[in-house]
Amino acid sequence: MSLKKIMSNYADYNLWVNQQFVNWLSPKPDDLLYAEVPSSFSTIMKTLDHIWSTEEYWFSVISETAMSEKKTENELSKEEIFDGLLNSSAKLKHLINSFSEEDLVKEVKITNPWFECELPISEYLIQVINHGTYHRGQIVTMGRNIGITDASNTDYNFYNVVKQK
Repeated sequence: MSLKKIMSNYADYNLWVNQQFVNWLSPKPDDLLYAEVPSSFSTIMKTLDHIWSTEEYWFSVISETAMSEKKTENELSKEEIFDGLLNSSAKLKHLINSFSEEDLVKEVKITNPWFECELPISEYLIQVINHGTYHRGQIVTMGRNIGITDASNTDYNFYNVVKQK
């Protein structure tokens, strides 16, 4: 299996899994989505906004473009956060799907206040999707702590099995 096929599938999965979370959380009452829960970020919506913001950062690295400006989480509605996350994931999917094998192994240097590195684009894609997976797991746990217990299976393997049907 080629690196392009693996990375394209992983980017497709990222959009699918974020869509599953939006579908799951959209009908939930705002008081639950904005309920304070001990975690990395204090609410489910703050966690989703963080996933979105981080995805935008990594998109700018992978595409080698400036990061676009966005409102802060406090200025955004639930729907704007859901839409922003899905639009960001779709943008990332389309970019990765447009890349060649050579593009995916191209090394991009990052220098910022927190770290410096030079890795292939494919490594950065793995980073951004693993980051989202980490925080989506937190969201499921946060949800369970406030009574939202109906999360669906969003494992990568489950996606691959469902996609084959």
